[in-house]
Amino acid sequence: MANLWTAKKDLRRFLRQKLSTIPQHSIQSQSHETLLSLPEYRSATKLSIYLSMPKGEVSTRSIVTDALRQGKEVYVPYTSTVEEPVSGASSTIMDMVGLLSQEDFETLESDPWGIPTPSTSSIAGRKHCLGNCDTDEDSRGGDKGMQSLDIIIMPGMAFDRRFARLGHGKGYYDSFLARYQRSQTNSSSSESRMPFLVGLALTEQLLPEGQEVPVGPFDWSLNALIIGGDPVLRR
Repeated sequence: MANLWTAKKDLRRFLRQKLSTIPQHSIQSQSHETLLSLPEYRSATKLSIYLSMPKGEVSTRSIVTDALRQGKEVYVPYTSTVEEPVSGASSTIMDMVGLLSQEDFETLESDPWGIPTPSTSSIAGRKHCLGNCDTDEDSRGGDKGMQSLDIIIMPGMAFDRRFARLGHGKGYYDSFLARYQRSQTNSSSSESRMPFLVGLALTEQLLPEGQEVPVGPFDWSLNALIIGGDPVLRR
């Protein structure tokens, strides 16, 4: 496990340096709207999508705008600190919360990394994918307030042709997907399924042939990967 942690850390360090040198015009040219023609996107009524940083990853602004224009329910990441019910220790978890409108999206304020983020004061008035952002009830079962998703559009630092993804090291997406899966299993709904997972990658984020993202037992693989806004790899 220590070797896995070190391998991921070293790859992140390499990619962080590499991505910092990509000019903005290259990122914009790679942020084409290939995703919009994906059948899973077109048929989706509820989707989750990351809100992009100003640099180092594919921009998702036009995708969010298109989804809202089509009347899709759009959910975006929101992290909060929760207290474990038994130990009392604090931990940070991620849920997906609903955008209210295009105006709501346009008026989100940026966090320290430049990512548009819903304000804490607005969270109570938004739909939550896994229920309550202020508790960890979703991981213990029950489907109160749960919103199922058709597709999740995911960021990453690195990707490979096995559909493995290297995140930024916090484990937010892997933890969210595990909690989502448990909530689906415990749901009273007769239909239980996982969302279609799509990664958006700059060409610089796709590892060369023969090189693989180091993965562990809790790392989730993608169903599809869109590279540089054009080629689509599917399982």
